[in-house]
Amino acid sequence: MENSFFVDSEKLSPAALEKKHRLENDPSFRTNHMEYMEGMEIIQSDICDKVMQQVRSYDYAQYTARDVVAALEHETCSIEDFKALLSPAAEPYLERMAQRAKAETGKHFGNTVYLFTPLYIANYCENYCVYCGFNCYNDIRRMKLNMEQIDHEMKVIADSGMEEILMLTGESRAKSSVEYIGEACKLARRYFRMVGLEIYPVNTDEYRYLHECGADYVTVFQETYDTDKYETLHLRGHKRVWPYRFDSQERALMGGMRGAGFSALLGLSDFRKDALASAMHVYYLQRKYPHAEMSLSCPRLRPIINNDKINPLDVHETQLCQVLCAYRIFLPFVGITVSSRESESFRNGIVKIAATKVSAGVSTGIGDHESKYSGKESDGAEGDEQFEISDGRSFDKMYKDMSSEGLQPVLNDYLYV
Repeated sequence: MENSFFVDSEKLSPAALEKKHRLENDPSFRTNHMEYMEGMEIIQSDICDKVMQQVRSYDYAQYTARDVVAALEHETCSIEDFKALLSPAAEPYLERMAQRAKAETGKHFGNTVYLFTPLYIANYCENYCVYCGFNCYNDIRRMKLNMEQIDHEMKVIADSGMEEILMLTGESRAKSSVEYIGEACKLARRYFRMVGLEIYPVNTDEYRYLHECGADYVTVFQETYDTDKYETLHLRGHKRVWPYRFDSQERALMGGMRGAGFSALLGLSDFRKDALASAMHVYYLQRKYPHAEMSLSCPRLRPIINNDKINPLDVHETQLCQVLCAYRIFLPFVGITVSSRESESFRNGIVKIAATKVSAGVSTGIGDHESKYSGKESDGAEGDEQFEISDGRSFDKMYKDMSSEGLQPVLNDYLYV
């Protein structure tokens, strides 16, 4: 694997280096990434087999311009058509793909774009994922908000006008228990009409509890569907178990969640195969749980604290646009989110074509919304960020920009009766 993924040891303190060496000698380090750990629920599902069969059979080099043209001419996009649209042969047809994607978006979503903001409530993590700023030995300022602090952060965000929030934690049950997250959900329900979670995977009964506390949907990044590459990137912790992570969205739906979000982190492995796997994961679950609201994200790697060399390998904006257009053509009803990892100009363009949801007023740090929203000077008692963002526009600026582009910003479209 590429050395640039690893945290630069020269930038670590002596204490962090000692911790790194201790963790690497821990008996749990590099356990079998395909074997479940104690306490992990195993569900009976054929979704994984179906998805991975499609990925294993995908040879994108075999597709030709003729396949791409045929795919764009078909009224309904089949799996084979989708594979052609993801292939290198489709790159010269990006303009035609964009036109088709724009038509599909307009047909099913009109000119609306949904706005939300993430709220990180803790950055403690028990995993050793070599590309993530939160990983357990990276030498960063760790912080966990208490309920009073969470309430304050939520009030600051809600006062800006935002009505949907996505709450995130580092992946540490010890520091961010299910009960802690549940109490945060109860607070969030007081301020927001839509509450999403991006936390460590949990069992069905725990997802049910979080839904009862107020969570509407769960987003889980598989990171990469390439099991061999996954093993080299996730060296320690519960996240190392690939199949348990894969089934997270299905367990969430079994637990009563209204929706589920899916994503690979493009740039970790072969992005075309990861994009195929993400879409097929949605495709098969959508047919098994037709009532559920499904969404796709398409993030690329970003630099992290102690390693500014991390970048999306071979995934440039052109390739990202191709993936997003292919997603829209293949899955016309699915929500597509483009995060603040991407530039302002890219996000302004893609929401006119394929994306239906963007984040605004984003901070990936802990406890710093007041300083970022109001301009109030920070007191320094904040947790470090998970990664660098590219588009730092405020909610107000994003709302105005979307309106000026001829789009209709939407804060919430769900009514509780």
